[in-house]
Amino acid sequence: MKVSHYFEWEEYITGGHAQSVTNQRTILDREGIDYTTKPTLDADVLHLNNMGPRSIYYARKAQRRDVPVVVHTHQTAEDFRESFAFSNALSRPMKPYLKYAYSLGDRLVCPSEHNREVIEEYSSAPKTVISNGFDPGMLEGHEDLREEYLDRYDLEPPVVFNVGHVIKRKGLASFVETARRMPELDFVWFGFLNPTGGTFDRLLRSRETTELVENSPDNCTFTGYIDDVRGAYAAGDVFFWPSKNENEGIALLEAMGCGKPLVVRDIDTYRWLEDGRHCLKADDDFVPKLEAMKDEDRRRELGRNAECKSEEFTIDSIGDQLAALYRDVA
Repeated sequence: MKVSHYFEWEEYITGGHAQSVTNQRTILDREGIDYTTKPTLDADVLHLNNMGPRSIYYARKAQRRDVPVVVHTHQTAEDFRESFAFSNALSRPMKPYLKYAYSLGDRLVCPSEHNREVIEEYSSAPKTVISNGFDPGMLEGHEDLREEYLDRYDLEPPVVFNVGHVIKRKGLASFVETARRMPELDFVWFGFLNPTGGTFDRLLRSRETTELVENSPDNCTFTGYIDDVRGAYAAGDVFFWPSKNENEGIALLEAMGCGKPLVVRDIDTYRWLEDGRHCLKADDDFVPKLEAMKDEDRRRELGRNAECKSEEFTIDSIGDQLAALYRDVA
C-alpha cells in the first residue's frame, strides 16, 4: 500500500496541527506503510491534512480516478474564532468553504468525539475518530531540564504553566486574570505569538491579545517560542488549560504523558477526563482549583492518574487505528 500524505502549507503551519501530521508520519514509518508527502494520485490512498485550494484540486481529481480520499478535520470555523487578527470575520465564510472541502472526502478522520459531533454539521461523509496522539519519545529526558528552565525564566515552584500559541481562544484572558488574582504563584506560557516575536507574529496578533500580554502582572511570563518543548514540561508543575474551544489539544496530552496534574476549563472536548480523578475542572473561576493544587500530594495523585490515562493516546496505542483505516478505504 502507498499513501499520498499531503499537508498543504506545511512550511507555514505550526503548533498542534503540525505536530499531528508529524505523529501520523511517525506512525506510517513504524507501521511500514509506504508514503510520499507530495500530492499524487499514483497512490492507493490520498490523505489530506489541510484543505487549501491545492488539496481541493487533488481531492476532486482523485474522485474522478477512484482514488479514495481521507481528510483530517483539523479545522472548524468554531475552533478558528478568537485565534488571530480578523479570525472572527474570516470564520463566517470559512464554514461553507469547509463544508464543501470535507464533502470531498470518502472518509473523515476526527481527532476527538467532540470534533466528530461538530463535523456532523459539515458533512455526511463517514467519520472515524482517531486521536492526534502524542509521542512519548519526544518528551524523554524532560526531567533533566528542570533546573535549567526554572533558572532561565526565574520561576519558583510550584509553577502554573501552559504550552501553545498565545491566542484568546486558548483562554488567554483567564490565564492572565487568574495570575493577577494569585500573585504568590508564578504563571508561565510557553509558545508563539508574543511581544518578542517577529514581524509575522505581530501582524497575526490581535489588538486584544497584545493588550492582555502587555498588561499582564509581574508573576505572568510569556516566553515566546522555545526550541525544546521538553523544557516547558520540565519547569511546569500544574498544567493550566483554560481553552474555550479545542478539537483535542496535543499539549494537554503531552502534559499528561509527563505526569503533570491538570486544571482545565469544563468544555465538551474533555468529557473523557474525569473531574477530581484525571484533572480539576472549572467553568470560569479557576482560583479555587489552583489553590487545591498547592497541595503536593494532590498534585502527585492527579498527575499519576493523568499519566495512566495518557497511555490510551500514545502514537503506539493509536497507530493500529490509522493503519486499519487505510486498509478499510483502499
